Amino acid sequence: MTIPANELPSATSVADDVVVHRNVMIAMRDGVHLATDIYRPAVNGVPIETPLPVIFERTPYDKSGTPRTEFTFADPRPLSRPEYAIRLVRKGYIVIWQDCRGRYESEGHFTKYLSEGEDGFDSMAWIVGQPWTNGKIGTQGMSYNAHTQMALASLNAPGLAAMVVDSGGFANAYTCGIRQGGAFELKQATWAYHRAREGADDRTAAAVGAENLADWFAMMPWSKGRSPVRWNPEYEDYLLEQWQAGTFDDFWKKVGIYAEGYYDTFPKVPITFMSSWYDVYVPTTLENFTALKGDPDRPVTLVMGPWTHGNRTRTVFGDVDFGPEAVFDGHVDADWFTYRENFFARHLKGETTEDRAGQVHLFLMGTGSGQKTERGNLDHGGRWITSTDWPVPEAQPLNLYLHENMTLDHSAPEQTDASITYDFDPANPVPTIGGALTSGEPIFTGGGFDQREAEAFYGCTRPGMPLSARPDVLSFETAPLAEDVAVIGPVEVDLWASTDALDTDFTAKLVDVYPPSEDYPRGYALNISDGIFRVRYRHGFDKPELVGEGEVFKITIKAFATANLFKKGNRIRLDISSSNFPKFDVNPNTGEPEGKGRGRKVARNSVHMRRDRPSVLRLHAIKS
Repeated sequence: MTIPANELPSATSVADDVVVHRNVMIAMRDGVHLATDIYRPAVNGVPIETPLPVIFERTPYDKSGTPRTEFTFADPRPLSRPEYAIRLVRKGYIVIWQDCRGRYESEGHFTKYLSEGEDGFDSMAWIVGQPWTNGKIGTQGMSYNAHTQMALASLNAPGLAAMVVDSGGFANAYTCGIRQGGAFELKQATWAYHRAREGADDRTAAAVGAENLADWFAMMPWSKGRSPVRWNPEYEDYLLEQWQAGTFDDFWKKVGIYAEGYYDTFPKVPITFMSSWYDVYVPTTLENFTALKGDPDRPVTLVMGPWTHGNRTRTVFGDVDFGPEAVFDGHVDADWFTYRENFFARHLKGETTEDRAGQVHLFLMGTGSGQKTERGNLDHGGRWITSTDWPVPEAQPLNLYLHENMTLDHSAPEQTDASITYDFDPANPVPTIGGALTSGEPIFTGGGFDQREAEAFYGCTRPGMPLSARPDVLSFETAPLAEDVAVIGPVEVDLWASTDALDTDFTAKLVDVYPPSEDYPRGYALNISDGIFRVRYRHGFDKPELVGEGEVFKITIKAFATANLFKKGNRIRLDISSSNFPKFDVNPNTGEPEGKGRGRKVARNSVHMRRDRPSVLRLHAIKS
């Protein structure tokens, strides 16, 4: 597969000391060629032949474009990929950007995620065979470009020497990234809609763009030929395949979406894992870190900010201001460029830079005043803390039990027969108001918000009304806290429940409730974390079983982990319901195959709070 240096396409000067070989078409094992840009140091327009380490990134977002996040707090103008490559080449690297299969200049058919392992391996094998590399390759990238890294690493791609995995890199896409708790993440639908227009012919792009996405969300589930992406069949095909593959089986154990199946043989190279509390990849990031830590030959670092997906230079997310410390720059390192450059200098070139092995940087949200800022946002605030591990060793279990009187406290229920029943109508789902989201625009957006309906949120029909006013939302609250409580760690709800439907969902949302104030006369209910569970999977995600008549069952809803300071005087709230749309697909309660049925049924769902069946919110906390 080696293409000799003298057979590369002619080099084009992009700076006095940097040239690029554009659209080098690298052959994959099946004969498909992937377009690759190779940036090299040069003198008078002639590439230097001295073998150098490589920084490599594979992307579906245009290898010659401008990423939305390659900038600093001090200089908010994002660098284009050519500009960023020049910067890195001048620091002593070969820089290689590649379009993923079926995207932009690359050949082949695009099937989201499932070609990235083998294509990444084959590309790395080609790179290490070139005379102008020294065989050491560092990979980097955010979101999908993080997924491509974990995919090639799962196959132990040759030359891999260091990884920076930012806001992605599937541990198990069934439990985070494509599905959660058995439900389907509808960011996959919005992503497919937008990406189906890119690189398509003008007629296809125009047809997809002419569809009203908001109206289509009201017509779910989509089906073959009945979706806004039907004009680009390869995107519709993979989307519906993911949507309808409800059971955890061999489909979900494929390279590219199931790194946890390869942990035992995962490469022993330095890795930085980074994400943020309002990002969709919290579980994936923490699971990868937890599984791969502890080997001195594979030093790992963890960074968790307060941000939405990749937005590390901002302080406001949703309607909430996390304070001046919220940015990465000047707190974890000078900026994200500096962090990566020092990381690669140490691990690809052997230079003496800071050794971050084992460091855990966490942003603890919630240290603010609770007042309204000059810009009109809630001052929730926060600060960076460091640890030696995740979960944080100092955090102790904090169990809060659900009670029939809608309280949440340390004591288990004493009643022998206590429950609350509500009707869940799939035609009237609970609207999504912020949260850990990405890629959902213009239908939904992530971040922290007061949990009240507003016109800006899809599905809201009563602006100003709190979600807790809905009869299908059960809100359990503690008394006002007598002291600060820092909740740092996993967030889980053990729920005893029943339903008269063959299948239904239960959702959980952790909320930080501020008391009424001059700025917020009705208080402020800030969403911190949420999760969902589809009850047909109560015996295992690989063992779907419809609910039997009269059955009372126990499920565990795994909300996203968090780090939030619930301040003295605030309340910890847990909202239980059965939908969170359009973040997740809505269960029709009929028991039909997932993503295929068109019928709906109102379900009578019950939450049980008995002495022998206690429902409990499980947290980890450090008290002041």
